[in-house]
Amino acid sequence: MLSIIVPINWLKNHLHEDNVRIIDCRFTLGEPSAGEKAYMQNHIPGAVYFDLEKDLSGKPKEHGGRHPLPSLSELKEKLETAGIDRNVHVVLYDNGEGQYASRLWWLLTYLGHQRVSIVNGGYRAWINAKYPIDNKVPNYKKANFPVSIQSSMLATIEDVKENMLSQQAILIDSRAYSRFAGIEEPIDKKPGHIPGAINKEWMEGLKDGYWKEKEQQIERFTEFNKSDSFIVYCGSGVTATPNIVALMEAGFSKVKLYVGSYSDWVSYDENPIEKV
Repeated sequence: MLSIIVPINWLKNHLHEDNVRIIDCRFTLGEPSAGEKAYMQNHIPGAVYFDLEKDLSGKPKEHGGRHPLPSLSELKEKLETAGIDRNVHVVLYDNGEGQYASRLWWLLTYLGHQRVSIVNGGYRAWINAKYPIDNKVPNYKKANFPVSIQSSMLATIEDVKENMLSQQAILIDSRAYSRFAGIEEPIDKKPGHIPGAINKEWMEGLKDGYWKEKEQQIERFTEFNKSDSFIVYCGSGVTATPNIVALMEAGFSKVKLYVGSYSDWVSYDENPIEKV
């Protein structure tokens, strides 16, 4: 079985295969147009561009968090326009940060697509290796992308509340410790974390823009058993996804994303929070 994470030389060797489709997921929080501008300037040959906020998220509302799920019918349409059907191996990259490619990896896997990989090191590693780039926006023959929702991958706010009582799943907060502890909160309206959560910073799964080896991911989660269930969250449902990738790489299978995450949780005034 192919790892979720693939090296750049693997992609280079499969670059022009008909059943491989590359998606550029580069994005800059605070500068929403930067990713698409960078893509238009240059990208890995054959890649199409998917935007975190336009394509991989819905519009924020009072509840649901800062990056709610996108319209799945619109995402399906975009995937079909990119020529992606059930037989296509989708290969994703961002600039090496990990979270943007992971968000689309999660979405594709949630939609039931079984052949999805993330390029280790992202576009920066590709450039450093002096591999080919171009600025052509490709056109692909429209395909049929079948949707088979994997409901076991998604946790709702009701699931999180229920889990506070049952404690059947381990609740992981993926944010920086200072935000988890309630020391600072630069974005959301209340500092702290969801009661009962433990902190596993998502950044610890990568080093210098590269994903850590499987053995190192196993070491990060060594206190858990392979039979354990997890609900993973962050601030808005984006940076939780690298932790989900890391957990899957480490051999855990019962892993859910609370997509609304902390920004959804604190949008309800009655929801309790904890600080360290």
